[in-house]
Amino acid sequence: MPVSTVQPQKLDNLIDFYKNTFHEKGERHRPGKTIPSAGMNTLGEVPDNAWYTNRQRPARMSLAQLAEGPNHTGPPSANSKWTVISAKAEGVTPGFTIRDGAHHRYLLKFDPKSNPELATGADVVSAKFFYALGYNVPENYPIHFRRDQLIAGEGVHYTDRFGKKQSLQGKHIDEMLRALAPNGDGTYRALASLYIGGTDVGRFKYYGRRADDPNELAPHEHLRVLRGLYVFAAWLNHTDAKSLNSLDVVVDEDGRRFIKHYLLDFGASLGSDSLYPKDPRLGHDYFLDWGPGLVQLTTLGFYVPKYARVDYPEEKGVGNFSHQAFDPNHWKSNYPNAAFENRLPGDEFWAAKQVMAFSDEEIRAMVHTGEYSSTEAETIIAETLIRRRDLIGRAFFSKILPLDDFRVEGDRLIFKDLAAVYRIRSEIAHEITWARFDNQRGELASVSGSADDRLPQSALSSSEGSYWAAKIRDGQMGKSVTVFVRREKTGWKVAGIEREGENAWGAH
Repeated sequence: MPVSTVQPQKLDNLIDFYKNTFHEKGERHRPGKTIPSAGMNTLGEVPDNAWYTNRQRPARMSLAQLAEGPNHTGPPSANSKWTVISAKAEGVTPGFTIRDGAHHRYLLKFDPKSNPELATGADVVSAKFFYALGYNVPENYPIHFRRDQLIAGEGVHYTDRFGKKQSLQGKHIDEMLRALAPNGDGTYRALASLYIGGTDVGRFKYYGRRADDPNELAPHEHLRVLRGLYVFAAWLNHTDAKSLNSLDVVVDEDGRRFIKHYLLDFGASLGSDSLYPKDPRLGHDYFLDWGPGLVQLTTLGFYVPKYARVDYPEEKGVGNFSHQAFDPNHWKSNYPNAAFENRLPGDEFWAAKQVMAFSDEEIRAMVHTGEYSSTEAETIIAETLIRRRDLIGRAFFSKILPLDDFRVEGDRLIFKDLAAVYRIRSEIAHEITWARFDNQRGELASVSGSADDRLPQSALSSSEGSYWAAKIRDGQMGKSVTVFVRREKTGWKVAGIEREGENAWGAH
C-alpha cells in the first residue's frame, strides 16, 4: 500500500543498547501463550515484500549472480577525481563520503592498521550472503586508490580528533590517511559503499512497528523475516545485528511509494569487529551477560569456556573466526534482540534450509569476492562457513521433521527429506495417512485404508476445489508434518503445510 506522510525515526545507539539490555522490549512469549510468526504464507515461506525478496528460492542463482550480488552500479569511477564531501577523523580509522565523476556518492571505510582486509573483506562478503538470502543491502565494493584520487570539496567542514570543527583541506586528508597501512604499491584499500537511493527515514527497530507505514501488519518481533535472521546472523557471525545497522527509505518502484527496509554495516561479521579482530567472547555472550560471570565466581575462575580454548587462525585478514565453539542454538548478538529472542523452531527451519542449500562451491565463490590477498585467509573463511553451515543443519533439522519441496506428481505426493539430502542422517521410512479437509470448518475426516504417498481413490474422484490432507509421520523422530492439497482444474496444488513443533517456544 502507498505511504503518504512519513516521519524520520531517530535512534540513539546508547539508548538502544540500554533499552534492549536492561528492559524486555516488544511482545514476548509467555507460558501458555506462544505468539506464532507473522509475515509468511500458508506454506511457511516469506513472500516478496518491502523487507525481503526470494532470490535463491525457488530458482537458484548462478555463481556469477552470487558473486555480483547487489552490485549493479559499479565502484567509484577511476577516470575522475573523487570529491570528499564529508569526513570523520575520530575513531581508529578515518571515514570519507565521496562523490565521483558520475555524481554517485559512496562511503569509504577502511581496515584497522593492524589487520589489513579484515573489516572490508567481512563487509563485502557478508553483504553478498545477506543479499542472496533475500535481504536488501547496499552495494559494497573493495577498492584500491591513490592519495591523489581524493580532493577536498569546497565548503566542507569536519571535526578533528580533538573535537574542533574546521574547514577540510588536503592536509587534513593526508593526516587522516596516516592512520592507515598503505599497500606495497602506495595505494590504499577501502570499502566503497554506494549510498542507498530514496528518502532516508531512519532506522527500524527489532520490535514494535512504524505507525506511519500501512504495510506493517505485525510487530517486528513477530516477523519470520526478522526472527529467522537470527540463523543467518549466527552463520556469518554478524554479532552487530542491531537497529543502528539498518535503514528505512521511502522509494518509488513500479508506480508505488513505500518504505523499504535495509540491513547495513557488516564490518563486524565473520572474525572482524570493524576496528579490530573480534573478541572470542562475542557470539557466545552478550556485552553485559551476568551468567558467565556467575560461573566464573562459583568455580573460582577455574572454568575456561570453550571459545577461550579455540586455536584461532593467525591470518590478519581473518580475525577470530572459527566453527569449533559454534553452537547455533546459543549464539548471541552483542546485546539482546527482541526478534531473535522470539524465534521459534519454524523460523529456524525456514532459515536453516536456506543456509544448507549453499554448496561448498557457492560459498567459496562468494568469499572470493572479498578480494583477500592471502589465499590462505580466503580458504579459512570459506571452510569455516562450510563447517558452520553443517552445524546449523544438525541443530535446526532436529527440532521439527525436516521435510520440504512438496508437490503432487500424478497420484503421488512427492517430497524431500532434507536431513537425508544433506547427509545429516540416513533415509528413513515415513508413515502417511490421508484425510478429507473441510477448509471452512477446519475439520479433518479420516480416510480408511490410505497409508502411503498415493492420493486415496476418493480424492482422485473428488470435485474441483476440494481439500485433502496427508499427515506424514517419522517414527524415529516422533514428529509429523501435515500437507494440505487442493484439487484444481489442471491438477493438484499444495495449499498449506503445518509442522508439528514449529511453534514450540523454549526449544532453544
